[in-house]
Amino acid sequence: MPRYPSRYGSAASSFSRVAMATATGAARRALQDHFDRTGVAATVDVVPGGGEYSRIRYQVPDPAPAVTLIVPTRDKVELLRGCVEGLRHRTDYPNLEILVVDNNSEEPATFAYFDSLKDDPRVRVLRCESPFNDSAINNFAAAQATGSILGLIDNDIEVIEPGWLKEMVSHAVRPEVGGVGAKLYDANDTVQHAGLITGIRGIAGHSHKGFLRGDHGYFSRLQLAHNVSSVTAACFILRKEVFDEVGGLDADHLAVAFNDVDLCLRIRDQGYLLVWTPFAELYHLESQSCRRGAAPDEGKRLAGEIEYMQRRWGKRLLEDPYYNPNLTLDSGDFALAFPPRTVKPWLRTENA
Repeated sequence: MPRYPSRYGSAASSFSRVAMATATGAARRALQDHFDRTGVAATVDVVPGGGEYSRIRYQVPDPAPAVTLIVPTRDKVELLRGCVEGLRHRTDYPNLEILVVDNNSEEPATFAYFDSLKDDPRVRVLRCESPFNDSAINNFAAAQATGSILGLIDNDIEVIEPGWLKEMVSHAVRPEVGGVGAKLYDANDTVQHAGLITGIRGIAGHSHKGFLRGDHGYFSRLQLAHNVSSVTAACFILRKEVFDEVGGLDADHLAVAFNDVDLCLRIRDQGYLLVWTPFAELYHLESQSCRRGAAPDEGKRLAGEIEYMQRRWGKRLLEDPYYNPNLTLDSGDFALAFPPRTVKPWLRTENA
């Protein structure tokens, strides 16, 4: 077989595990050449612990665009403190506004903490006295944001490493990207969120939920930034112009559940991509969030939101373009579907 010398190695060697380093090095050089040629400010690096995979680091513009992080809350001051102090002191981002949106807090300790924030010019406390509606609260704050980029942040998010916001902004400023999600862990260091798969248990579910923090995941998805159909609004970064373009969160039909899924689907309908990145890591103490407050009509509300999502999006929920149709919709662990969800072409009827 003839061999053709190239700065990228030979075609034959790319099929060999022995020459894997040569092949992956060639692939990275090809990517870097593409970015350099097209004027994209990005560098191609090796994924830590995954030498066969590459990470593309997009640069944050200089000066960095202003980011407004929206943190709804109702009391639970210790959770709020852990979240806001991480945003203030353990987040390495130079142009930051934090909007703490108080929805009918009552405890003196909460107001004392609000008072302690007055000396930080980056922080504003907004009062929202309407009945709890997560979508309406975030829309209310977004309308008062000064940043060109918004961050929807649950009050039980805790910062792990300082570069998380730069990583997310580096994707959010890309014109083809409509929003960015983070890698979120439960308190026990298992994966809580690695992107959402539509159709899981009817509407949507978390990918890789319960996997260990260091796991590589299905085809190393837990180690690679990639496109997804939807991400959670517990930590969601997007350009304000995109949020406004799609009309924000649906406060009329989705007060709490699935408002993030609906938002992402509407963003995708405008031709944008949704990106999930494992290089922005945070804790999400989900069971304690203000988003999960129990109410006497909680079951009725949830049933209504499920019904609306099924009516609004229908069969599309079952056709996630980033999820193989041969895989199950019973969970997000990428197990095979049984019975199969696909119909072999020769068995299809006209209406199948």
